[in-house]
Amino acid sequence: MLYILCALEAEVPSLRLPTNTRLVFTGVGKVNAAYVATKSVLRPDCAAILNYGTAGTLNTKFAQQFLSVARIRQRDIDARPLMEIGNTPFETGPTQGEIILQETGVTLSTGDNFVKSPPIVQSDIVDMEAYAIAKVCMREAVPFTCVKYVTDLANEDASADWQSNVAAGQTAFQSYLDKLEVI
Repeated sequence: MLYILCALEAEVPSLRLPTNTRLVFTGVGKVNAAYVATKSVLRPDCAAILNYGTAGTLNTKFAQQFLSVARIRQRDIDARPLMEIGNTPFETGPTQGEIILQETGVTLSTGDNFVKSPPIVQSDIVDMEAYAIAKVCMREAVPFTCVKYVTDLANEDASADWQSNVAAGQTAFQSYLDKLEVI
């Protein structure tokens, strides 16, 4: 079974799911996402996780685009001088600061804050859940894919832009799902 993890029902209010898929809402933020991802990957029927959600950007070329994520970085942990920003102190392994999913696609940074100016940890797009979900999947050896629809320019108008563009994201994600071969 493919588990589709999405933060909010508002991002996919009328999604048509392929067979062998289950849609689960995580809520907003890394803690909520990690909790739901952990519960999902530990279910015996979970074969893979797909994270879909909306994202912001500071680069207009990504605005209103449906994107495949290649790299995910953690942008909001700042334990300097123990570790470089984005890295968790005293942790090693393939999930330290950046998770590489594939060769092509955008770089996403995840943090529990709204981005209104360029974060120290560089990325093309920003969200609040993907890094936590990816980290759980990597640690539990569950295949993980991440796709995002960029709804806003991560500025003062982000909330209004998100509301105006979230439906277009569902349309793009539905098209992606309709072409997906599910396990």
